[in-house]
Amino acid sequence: MGIIYSLANQKGGVGKTTTAINLSAYLAEAGKKILLIDSDPQGNTTSGFGIEKTELKNTYYTLLTGESSFSETVIKAECMDNLDILPANRELAGAEIELINFERVEYLLKDLMEERKNEYDYIIIDCPPSLNLLTLNAMTAADGILVPLQCEYYAMEGLTDLLYTISLVKKKLNKNLRIEGVIFTMYDSRTNLSAQVVEEVKTVLDNESLKTIIPRNIRLSEAPSHGVPINIYDKNSKGALAYERLAEEIIKRGES
Repeated sequence: MGIIYSLANQKGGVGKTTTAINLSAYLAEAGKKILLIDSDPQGNTTSGFGIEKTELKNTYYTLLTGESSFSETVIKAECMDNLDILPANRELAGAEIELINFERVEYLLKDLMEERKNEYDYIIIDCPPSLNLLTLNAMTAADGILVPLQCEYYAMEGLTDLLYTISLVKKKLNKNLRIEGVIFTMYDSRTNLSAQVVEEVKTVLDNESLKTIIPRNIRLSEAPSHGVPINIYDKNSKGALAYERLAEEIIKRGES
């Protein structure tokens, strides 16, 4: 049975979508069957794989509302084997209003994924940078939360808010939810601040941070404009090598 991870952080600009795209790509490259769910109305995960989001008829939104089936919605990544995508576009922004009267509204994704968990090794959900119904659905469906955390001054403030949210979801909606790990992103080895953030978070969370640290890397920023993950755009870059190590670490955790 597959493992479901939500990539969540209520703070934007922390490398969440970059991590969703490249972690999924390297897990797929390692031979794992992956479903990547774009749960962010910005649809950046979708366009990051070269999918023209404005032309989509069926999306994660139509799947949630019952207007399309899973098979009608899922898209196979053209650039990667073993990787399926549930795409999103700005239509998803209306989900909060459209879904409010649905029964078991916080469990819509969980119920949909119960039928799919046996088809995939990993299901990765890219959450929006806010606490809303889409994020609640992702956390309710998830086995674990992966927290991308930018190595900057306000990181701890955002992390505190997220930990509070996770505790509420665990209490009310998903008692088995756990923090699988914090992923440090945009690490700049030239500054003392990056190292200080890493040490402070590790002290607060004890063993809940992953060993792999993602460096600040221009090639990671360039890859989405070409519609491919970093392992295709520049697999020898520092960013690519870091995400390859991260995927290996996630696989080892899943097998332990």
